[in-house]
Parts: sequence; C-alpha cells; structure tokens
Amino acid sequence: MDDHSDDIRRPSPRIEVYTGAGRKRWPDDLKAQIAAESFEPGAIVTDVARRHGCRPQQVHDWRRRARLGQLVLPASADTLSFVPLVSESSLPAAAEPSVSAEAAVVTVEFQGARVEVRGTPGLAVLSDVFMALRRTRSC
Repeated sequence: MDDHSDDIRRPSPRIEVYTGAGRKRWPDDLKAQIAAESFEPGAIVTDVARRHGCRPQQVHDWRRRARLGQLVLPASADTLSFVPLVSESSLPAAAEPSVSAEAAVVTVEFQGARVEVRGTPGLAVLSDVFMALRRTRSC
C-alpha cells in the first residue's frame, strides 16, 4: 500500500502561507526608531521586533550598528548628551596671552560637519547653530 498520492482531492496534512512579496526594505530612520525603542529600560528585543513586524536578529543588528555609529538614533527630548571638548592650545589657561573678543574662535566638528563661530556669540546664536547642525546631520 502506498502512502503517497498525487490525488489533489486528498487533503494535505500541512499548509504553508507566505505573505509579502519578498524582502522588506527598512528605512534608516525607522531602523533607528526601533533600535532606540529596544534600548529603553525594561524593553525586550523580541517584543519590540514582534510589535514592528520584524525579526529579533534584525533588531540586534540595528542595535550593533547604532553602537558602532553606523545608525544614528533619534535623540530623546529628556536626554542630555555631552561631547568631549578638545583644546588645541598647549598652554595652560592661566599662561595664555589675553585674546581680544573678536579673535576668539569656537570650532565644532561632528559627523563630517565643521562649524566655526567667531567672536563672542550669545547663547541664542550658539543654540541656533547647534539646532541647525542637529537637523542637517540627524543627530
């Protein structure tokens, strides 16, 4: 007796359903949003992946890319971030000659952008410069 049959009227013991038309392309901003959500305290990668319809392996990869700086996470409104300040001066601050306010220069290099602010700008001007840098560099 043969267990195998090509009879199409016989019900199949297993049915597989494939949805979608291939690989899904994830935009970088969505990857960053999902990775940032997975970094929140108490978040479980598997649950985050399930909520967004992706695989946990993808979320782990996006988290790794974020740690390496290859994926820029959105900044949280309540999170303060600091960057190191590097001085090119070799003299201690007390030994430096007095410099006029017009000659003072603040240079910021971040993700390929370089911003130089000359003179003594006010807080509003510096804030505008850094907000513009943040918008153009998605940092």
